[in-house]
Amino acid sequence: VYLIDPPGSSLYNRVKRGVMYTNVEAEGKRLKNPFDTITEGIGINRLTRNFMEGEPLIDGAFQGTDMEAVEMSRWLVREDGLFVGSSSAMNCVGALKVARKLGPGHTIVTVLCDGGQRHLSKFHNRAYLEKMNLSPKGCESLDFVH
Repeated sequence: VYLIDPPGSSLYNRVKRGVMYTNVEAEGKRLKNPFDTITEGIGINRLTRNFMEGEPLIDGAFQGTDMEAVEMSRWLVREDGLFVGSSSAMNCVGALKVARKLGPGHTIVTVLCDGGQRHLSKFHNRAYLEKMNLSPKGCESLDFVH
């Protein structure tokens, strides 16, 4: 089980370092929203009960950027006909990062939890993405995931 969250995520730090803050922050001095992301529903700055109950099962964590999620959503619709939302796109970014880490011979499972139809005003809006400096480049391979 792996977590994918944006840079600056408290949960990412919790999994990687056992604390809810980054190396440059002091506990108790965190901003409410230390990072800005267009991917809805991720990057919260608190522990939830379901996270705490599942935490012993988590093997690792990755960071995923908005740009990776945007590019992944465009790749999925072009290559597989899947019109996904921001969380599903980020989950696929995470699945790819896990697959690269584990290598061949493993089965990777993720959840496509939101469709693109609910994200037309931001995540699938060209003008909004341009304003946020997140215009997709239409990559031909999955090299946009780092």
